[in-house]
Amino acid sequence: MADPKGFLTTGREVARTRPVDERVKDWNEVYVPGSLLPIISKQAGRCMDCGIPFCHQGCPLGNLIPEWNDYAYREDWTAASERLHATNNFPEFTGRLCPAPCESACVLGINQPAVTIKNVEVSIIDQAWDRGDVTPQPPERLSGKTVAVIGSGPAGLAAAQQLTRAGHTVAVYERADRIGGLLRYGIPEFKMEKSHINRRIEQMRAEGTKFRTEVEVGKDVDAAKLRRRYDAVVIAAGATVSRDLPVPGRELNGVHFAMEYLPLANKVQEGDLTVSPITAEGKHVVVIGGGDTGADCVGTAHRQGALSVTQLEIMPRPGEDRNANQPWPTFPVLYKVTSAHEEGGDRIYSVSTTHFEGDEEGNVQSLHLIEVEFKDGKLEQKPGTERTIPAQLVTLAMGFTGTDQANGLVQQFGLDLDARGNIARDDDYATNVDGVFVAGDAGRGQSLIVWAIAEGRSAARGVDRFLTGASALPSPIRPTDRSMMV
Repeated sequence: MADPKGFLTTGREVARTRPVDERVKDWNEVYVPGSLLPIISKQAGRCMDCGIPFCHQGCPLGNLIPEWNDYAYREDWTAASERLHATNNFPEFTGRLCPAPCESACVLGINQPAVTIKNVEVSIIDQAWDRGDVTPQPPERLSGKTVAVIGSGPAGLAAAQQLTRAGHTVAVYERADRIGGLLRYGIPEFKMEKSHINRRIEQMRAEGTKFRTEVEVGKDVDAAKLRRRYDAVVIAAGATVSRDLPVPGRELNGVHFAMEYLPLANKVQEGDLTVSPITAEGKHVVVIGGGDTGADCVGTAHRQGALSVTQLEIMPRPGEDRNANQPWPTFPVLYKVTSAHEEGGDRIYSVSTTHFEGDEEGNVQSLHLIEVEFKDGKLEQKPGTERTIPAQLVTLAMGFTGTDQANGLVQQFGLDLDARGNIARDDDYATNVDGVFVAGDAGRGQSLIVWAIAEGRSAARGVDRFLTGASALPSPIRPTDRSMMV
């Protein structure tokens, strides 16, 4: 145990963010560089090294949290990195982007603020990169087997790295012009600078993984032909079909899916564009959807110079403390103030959009909404609560409904779907087509980055066993596993 009295003598302290008026003028990460290192060892010392560490159950990767907390407390960064990478291929991604269900399950969190597990994680991996502890791990020998991975998000990259290290020759196919999936074009630069992706890609290249960009399987390459070319295929194409809002005025100019809006802002940061074709500059912006993607739209609009930003959520505002029906160690639904919300804007709960209005040129100008409430388990509109708010740019951030079927991938492979429209798979992540596996949101549905990495690692084991008859690769979760939620 690191510090037997740490949880009694040290209070919770998190990473400091840069002043709002400074950070909204750039696209750098919001946190003060280097602010964690002076405090993180004591924060790691708050870990109680519990007899039953429920943080393991909160994390689908099964991260060895008490172990690397102990090493971080002792500032043995090399050992901490080794234990961290034992279960997680990309801790710099999860340490920045994961909502930390491990912290919700922290035993200390029963009656005190939980250990800052996420901050410890990102400190360890940043130190590992700075110290040169992250190096390529090419296989000692090749198996002679080939694998195609479709999609380069966290699930696809995790599966590819695991299979490459197992000795298989792996090629990753990505339809975008750069590797990373939604990590690249769905996550704004201020949440995670893309240099973190770039150096992981270089590590994977050095290990032997091949990358093929601007190739959409189903359109540019026939899926059935791809299956014949490789010994196995892993589909990690995500759940990229955005949920729409079919109300009058949806066709107006200026109403966009979040995944139409956010990638263009990222392309500006990549240097591909000087100005985004869809910009919030000088406009009243409305973001429909109260989740993380909605918050990403809010932060992006602030940086583009929006006149105002309003975020709408159809559900009631969550409480700031756990509800009785969401007891520890489940992942609670809480009122969350992200860095984007700290930067300004309004948040309106329990409202539904009825229609949009536009000008004579077909550009959206306003949004009509009405308050809603739950009655007998159903959402009902409250008469007399209608109102109108200005809206010259609207982003729809209401989640995703499943994997893309318009490109022909599902049909060309001949894949079965489950009742929710996801690609069906068995306990080994295998689909109904021999040699074709599925990992991540394409099989699970919309989920978290930590679940995607866990699925990629687990699917890699299924592929390895299919190719060789046995596998020593880890499989942290089953396809049917779900978060600890009530």
